[in-house]
Amino acid sequence: MAAQSATHGIHGILAPAARLDRWLQVVLVVLVATGAVRYVDRHGLGVTGVLVLLGAAVLALAYATRTLLPGRSWWPTAWVAGMVAIWTALTLVAPSFAWCAVPVAFAVLRVLPFGWAAATTVLMTLVVAGAWWRVVEAPDPTLVAGPVGIALVTVIAYRTLERESRARQRLLDDLTEAQAELAEEQRRSGALAERTRLSRDIHDSVGQGLSSINLLLQAAEQSWTREPATARDHVRTAAATARDGLDEVRRVVRDLAPAELTGDSSGTALPAALRRAAAQAAPGLDVEVRVHGTPVPLRPEVAAALVSTARGALANVREHAGAARVAVTLTYHDDEVLLDIRDDGRGFQPGQPPSGPLRGRGLRGIRERAEQLGGRADVESAMGEGTTVSVRFPLEVAR
Repeated sequence: MAAQSATHGIHGILAPAARLDRWLQVVLVVLVATGAVRYVDRHGLGVTGVLVLLGAAVLALAYATRTLLPGRSWWPTAWVAGMVAIWTALTLVAPSFAWCAVPVAFAVLRVLPFGWAAATTVLMTLVVAGAWWRVVEAPDPTLVAGPVGIALVTVIAYRTLERESRARQRLLDDLTEAQAELAEEQRRSGALAERTRLSRDIHDSVGQGLSSINLLLQAAEQSWTREPATARDHVRTAAATARDGLDEVRRVVRDLAPAELTGDSSGTALPAALRRAAAQAAPGLDVEVRVHGTPVPLRPEVAAALVSTARGALANVREHAGAARVAVTLTYHDDEVLLDIRDDGRGFQPGQPPSGPLRGRGLRGIRERAEQLGGRADVESAMGEGTTVSVRFPLEVAR
């Protein structure tokens, strides 16, 4: 609205008050008519009376002319200057028209900037004081000081209201813009988090399963002739891993935890799932699964995160550690559940993990998964001393 007013050359304090026009017109007509009737009643219809009536009619009709040239930037200023000039002449001839200063002053506030509006209003109050000074018996300084003071206070008050209104509007605009930006950022963050989750889940479940199947089938091919029984065991394990991988694909797509973890009411499904993950990790790798404490049912997403963490850590051991033995330890404390994967491999320098894609993505995925579920992941390693991956979650028993 302020921008629209600016295009028509209106910059005044009350420029946004579109409905004020009609009320100014009504009040002005009433005051002009009252002043004209009083003048004719007191002084009769002479030449001066006719001029006063003509001036009163022009003043009453002048307000309606402001909209005749809306495209001219100079027109509102010329219009309000004409209004003030006509009112001034009427007031100096007939002080009864001094009351018309109220709607005329509001018209000034509607159009002129603050500085010009304040100066014009003060001059109008001086005209009012001078007109009434002529009709009183003795000079009264309050006729000057009072109207001027009221005019200045009124203009300053409207100026303050205008600034507060604009400040509130700016705050509302900023708030609206910030809310829109926040919604967009949340949408982008949600999409990024979902992509990260899918990447992590696919890496630690489907990807590790396919890698295990490949290793099992290679081992079966090498022992097919010399140790057919061992080869058949490898093939059966690969088939079971493929079935589990199919379930994992369905889980990732549906964003659900494995069915056996979702419906676990005894707490025994998680240790069993960890043992399956250890058996599928790699042929020839000695993986021992230990459980300390009394198993309790966990939230499905926490249980699934622990299984995925074990798979990812075991995949890192298989690809990078050169380890002979791995210990997977699940510990139930009173206030948390802790999973440790400890290998006796070559280890690495803390802060400088191996640069292979599996190691980097796996460790990062383990940390991100734990943090998203309110847990914490730690990695301890030293050159030649193996690596320990620890993940802990607050113990919130599933209901």
